[in-house]
Amino acid sequence: MALPRARKLYSVDMAKDQFSFDVVSEVDLQEMRNAVDQAQREISTRFDFKNTGTAIELKDQTIELRAGTDNRLKAAGEVLKEKVVRRTISLKALQEGSIQPAAKGTVRQEIQITQGISEEKARQITKFVKGSGLKVQAQVQKDQVRITGKKKDDLQAAIKALKEEDFGIPLQFTNYRP
Repeated sequence: MALPRARKLYSVDMAKDQFSFDVVSEVDLQEMRNAVDQAQREISTRFDFKNTGTAIELKDQTIELRAGTDNRLKAAGEVLKEKVVRRTISLKALQEGSIQPAAKGTVRQEIQITQGISEEKARQITKFVKGSGLKVQAQVQKDQVRITGKKKDDLQAAIKALKEEDFGIPLQFTNYRP
């Protein structure tokens, strides 16, 4: 006597014909550390920074600039930005704070390193993707956005559209699953 076959609860083809990728905003902290070290080395050897008390320090997700005057602080910031760009880190990942007075007549500034996509930016990205007219879906997942679609061409068009739009944060595209 033959046993009845078990019915499939879902179609195997359904999962197979979905393609996806994740939109993330990440900064390689090792590269950032290298950029800060290079900037600090340049500041310590440049003549115009001698005896000005100018320093750059990386603390977790914050970079602190200290200098004797506003002009030296701004110049140190430019040196830092130059090194960050050379390390292929987007300047959009740096959120500069205001210049504040510090001890003994010096000034300081904190620069935050932005990691992840905030809820507000994620909603803005999903709204943009849904309004683009492409046949893809966008879903917020913690600090990233997952884009899914049935055609690879639609996903590639979504990546192109996202690259052309400025959301104020650096975007990377990971986990592309063709």
